[in-house]
Amino acid sequence: MSKSAKTVTIQQIASPQRRPAAQRATLIGLGLNKMNKTSTLQDTPAVRGMIAKVAHLVRVVE
Repeated sequence: MSKSAKTVTIQQIASPQRRPAAQRATLIGLGLNKMNKTSTLQDTPAVRGMIAKVAHLVRVVE
């Protein structure tokens, strides 16, 4: 990552249990798999779309 690249930090706030498999896979793709775990990723349209799919399970910490 270059120094000028924007990043977004997300935190998992809800369990993926009893959720569709696609939402569980999206959390894993974001680098989240346990409650209160945080992940810092590049702020790209693809990452923003993944966050939108599981917005009820994560919180954006900026």
